[in-house]
Amino acid sequence: MLANYLIGLREGLEATLVVSILVAYLVKTGHRDRLASIWVGVAAAIVLSIGFGALLTFTSSNLSFEAQERFGGLMSIVAVSFVTWMIFWMRRTARFLKSELQGKLDTALMMGTLALAVTAFIAVAREGLETSLFLWAAAQSTGTGATPIVGATLGILTAVVLGYLLYRRAVSINLARFFTWTGAGLIIVAGGVLAYGVHDLQEAGDLPGLNNLAFDVSAAIPPDSWYGVLLKGIFNFSPATTWLEAAAWLLYVVPVMVLFFRPSRAQAPTSPGHATADTAAPARVS
Repeated sequence: MLANYLIGLREGLEATLVVSILVAYLVKTGHRDRLASIWVGVAAAIVLSIGFGALLTFTSSNLSFEAQERFGGLMSIVAVSFVTWMIFWMRRTARFLKSELQGKLDTALMMGTLALAVTAFIAVAREGLETSLFLWAAAQSTGTGATPIVGATLGILTAVVLGYLLYRRAVSINLARFFTWTGAGLIIVAGGVLAYGVHDLQEAGDLPGLNNLAFDVSAAIPPDSWYGVLLKGIFNFSPATTWLEAAAWLLYVVPVMVLFFRPSRAQAPTSPGHATADTAAPARVS
């Protein structure tokens, strides 16, 4: 639940901030009457994202065992690729997100109601589809029960509340720091999903080494114990891990984490007392 809560919180807050920026800009520029178009686009993106998740579930449940393992493994790798791109994209462009969205809205306002709905749809659908794919892969790797979905739902609801409070300026959050540490957490989660995907492909017979274990600590950490379940849920830790799984986890997590925490390129100096875009600007949506 905790890992999926983190996914829902992080991805949900990104989408909520996008919607907040769109709504705040329309209100500020005197186009409150156009808000319905934004909500139509947002609703369509949510429906598409839920439908995509349902399609993944339906497709995987109607395959043979080998095909299920192959499908799950490939989707896990695709999900990790998308979430890695998203983490670095947000790190690089968060400070320019507000101006970028406002520019698109200016163009959409001149083109009409449909253009506004499409702008909102594209902005939210990008986050929603990535979230659906990664949540599906994470849920597959940690179990098929309802707990992962409950965790993700709670995370999304928390994000919606935080987004609303930010919009109303009832709370203040250092979003740069928030996205940095949640991004680091997602890298750990993604490493576990990648290792699970590799194991699936080994189960399908597409990759070798299914019986070549790097370690087996099942006696010390039983998979059905509370701490075994906790480690599985948060880190996707498997007490019996193959060499290929361990290598995949290390070769992903270590270099990605190093690159993620590598200092950004030097920016133009700011005068004393002037807040940088990394700390102040992202928290303002109006």
